[in-house]
Amino acid sequence: MNILMLHNSYQFRGGEDESYESEVRMLRSNGHSIETIHMDYAQMSAKGKIQVALESLWSTPSYKLVDRMLQERKFDVLHVQNFFPLLSPSVYYAAKKHGVAVVQTLRNYRLLCPSVFFYRDGRPCEDCIDKAFKYPGILHGCYRGSRAATAAVAAMTALHTMRGTWLNAVDIYIALTKFVRDKFIQAGFPEQKLVVKSNFVYPDPGCGDGKGDYALFVGRLSPEKGLDTLLQAWRQLNRNWKLKVVGDGPMANDVRAFCAANANVEWVGSKSRAETAEMMGNARLLVFPSQWYETFGRVAMESFAAGTPVIASRLGAMAEVCEDGQAGMLFETGNAADLADKLRWVFDHPAEAKAMRSVARQVFEARYTMPQNYCELIDIYQAAERACKGEQNGRGCTAA
Repeated sequence: MNILMLHNSYQFRGGEDESYESEVRMLRSNGHSIETIHMDYAQMSAKGKIQVALESLWSTPSYKLVDRMLQERKFDVLHVQNFFPLLSPSVYYAAKKHGVAVVQTLRNYRLLCPSVFFYRDGRPCEDCIDKAFKYPGILHGCYRGSRAATAAVAAMTALHTMRGTWLNAVDIYIALTKFVRDKFIQAGFPEQKLVVKSNFVYPDPGCGDGKGDYALFVGRLSPEKGLDTLLQAWRQLNRNWKLKVVGDGPMANDVRAFCAANANVEWVGSKSRAETAEMMGNARLLVFPSQWYETFGRVAMESFAAGTPVIASRLGAMAEVCEDGQAGMLFETGNAADLADKLRWVFDHPAEAKAMRSVARQVFEARYTMPQNYCELIDIYQAAERACKGEQNGRGCTAA
C-alpha cells in the first residue's frame, strides 16, 4: 500500500512521537511505501500561541502541500497521527478531493478538551466533553494558560463540528483503548467509525532481570503525570530504596530539588529509547502515577515488554492496560499513602514480584507485539478504503 502519514510533534518528546515512528518503521519493514509530513515544535515556537491556535482552524499551506503530494502520486490512505496545530483538519479535505481514505489516530483528547488532558486543578475534568463550543475551557484558559488562545482552539473544534468534519471527513478513527473509544462516543462521535487498536513495541527489547533494585518513573515531568504523588509517597516510605526518574518537562526544577534533599532519588534526564529500555529491564518495578485520562500509557506497555511489573493509578485507560494483581498493581489516583503501601508490598515480597515479571512479559507477548498490530492496522486501512468508496457514491462529505 502507498500511505501518506502526517504528524505534528509538541515541545517535549513523548509517547505520541514514539508511536508515530514505530508505525512508520513497522509499515516500511513490511514492504509498504510510506511518505511522511512531520511538523515539529521548532516550526511553531516563533509564533504566538494565539496565532498557532488560529492556524489550527484551517491551514491553507498544509492543504496545498497534501493536495500537491496527492496530485503527484497515488496514495491509498492518508493516516493522520496528530494534526494540531500546524496541519489542521484541512488535510482531510485535501484527501477527500482526491478520493483518498482518511484514518485518524486519537492519540489525545484535543477534539473534546482544549487542554488535551481532561485535567484541571489537579483532577480529571470533563466540563467540555458534551459542549459543541468549549466555553468552560475558555473561562479557565485551559490551552497554554490563555483565554484568547483557548477560544481559538474552541473555535476550531466548533467550526468543524458544525461543518460535519468529524462525522464525514474521516473514514475511521483509531482509539488506543476501549476507554478512549467510549469517551469519543460519549461526545457524539460515530460509533461505527471508532475502532480500538493498541500501541506496540518494536523492536522487542527482551525481558530484563530486574536486578537493578530500584523503582523507575519514565515520562514528562509535569503535574498531570502524578509526580507530586510519587515524590510524596517516596518520602512516606522512609526506606533507603532507590527511585530513578527519566524525562524532562516543566517540573524539572522541582524534581532536581527533591533529589538534592533525598539521596536515594536520582533524576537522570531524558534518555534514548535503547537506554530507557535497558533501565526498564533492570528496574524492580515501574511507577505510572498519572492523574489524567491517559489514552493508553505507552511506558506501561514498554515495561511489560521488559518483564517489569507496573504500579499504576486506578484511572481510565491505565486500569484497562494494567490489570490489578496480574502484571502489577493499581492504587487510588492521587493517594500518596496508597501508592506507598503498594510500593512497600512489592519491595517486601520479592518472590511474588518475580512472578509478576513473568506475567508482565506474557501480557506483552499476547497483546503488544508488532506482527499482531501490523495485521490490525492493515485491516483498518482496508476498511477505511471501503468506507471511502462508499462516500464517493454519495453518502459522504464533499471536498473543500
